[in-house]
Amino acid sequence: MSHPQVVDGLLPAPVPVRFVAEDGTAVDPPADYPMPAGERLTEAYRRMVVGRRFDRQATALTKQGRLAVYPSSLGQEACQIGGVLALRDTDWLFPTYRDSVALVSRGLDPVEVLTLLRGDWHCGYDPGAVRVAPQCTPLATQTIHAVGMAEALRRKGEDAVVLAFIGDGGTSEGDFHEALNYAGVLRCPVVFLVQNNKYAISVPLARQTAAPALAYKGVGYGVPSEQVDGNDLVAVLSVLTAAVERARGGGGPFLVEAHTYRMDPHTNADDPTRYRDDDEVARWAQADPLIRLETYLRGRGLLDDEGVAAAARAADEYAARVRERMNADPETDPFELFDHVFAEPTPQLREQRDLLRAELTATEE
Repeated sequence: MSHPQVVDGLLPAPVPVRFVAEDGTAVDPPADYPMPAGERLTEAYRRMVVGRRFDRQATALTKQGRLAVYPSSLGQEACQIGGVLALRDTDWLFPTYRDSVALVSRGLDPVEVLTLLRGDWHCGYDPGAVRVAPQCTPLATQTIHAVGMAEALRRKGEDAVVLAFIGDGGTSEGDFHEALNYAGVLRCPVVFLVQNNKYAISVPLARQTAAPALAYKGVGYGVPSEQVDGNDLVAVLSVLTAAVERARGGGGPFLVEAHTYRMDPHTNADDPTRYRDDDEVARWAQADPLIRLETYLRGRGLLDDEGVAAAARAADEYAARVRERMNADPETDPFELFDHVFAEPTPQLREQRDLLRAELTATEE
């Protein structure tokens, strides 16, 4: 007779794991998660400052017409940076369209990261070279791809883990549930990070699910889960590091729900005043992850005025380089439209290519 799994081993903490309160003061640390080393926290702060400045610059480039669209992650930096810092270079990251800050923090060329958001047909970087999948716009489709990659890595005997980012709205999609089921059965090394920013575009969480927390969705698939204060970088880094190393050691998949908030509109085309009020945004601004971490690090003597100024200078220099490069018009080849459609171009494609060549030649004349 088979014995049922112990549900207690799958359940998340009843309240989100937290190390640092909104005002930057330390709280009693959770017994199950270690405190990250001080140098990791100061590095996280530096990356968060640069990441936020990059996000502000990308938003400005959208207003200037240099980007077709940009989904800001203002307020979600602790999730993005914490996720990247929990990984090794040999691990894989499967991001969504809102995770550009995570990608530049991982070391990808910022212009390559923004290529897709310019309206190009490709993601701008070589996924295999940087071990980052293309930023995914269709909700949740990247999660099942992430599971497939994790299973492939396991079968090849690679010492690597896959981290899949997903938004709260994506957890309502079938692919997310298929991915959890697949991962739970195969026990492959994949970690799911749900960035619960409270709105799937304009749909509040209460209209997406009746679950007590999104973290509980792992239980039905035999996937251990946790919920964490997503604006507390210390907690995010600790929980994700534990989840990633558990998966690396053969412990199977893990689901983490990070409670955070999207401070900016869904994209530059969104009007958030239609579905949330200024008071709500102001309340969440009090839990700003960057200010919280800075206050905490100052309190521990790990950061001072010089360190804050140095991080700000580095961020401004980074943004200036991005701005300069993005202000140059990209060189485009219209005939790329016909590449990679079929291994051997069809007669119809050849005809369309010839028509385009004739039109361009006539225009030049």
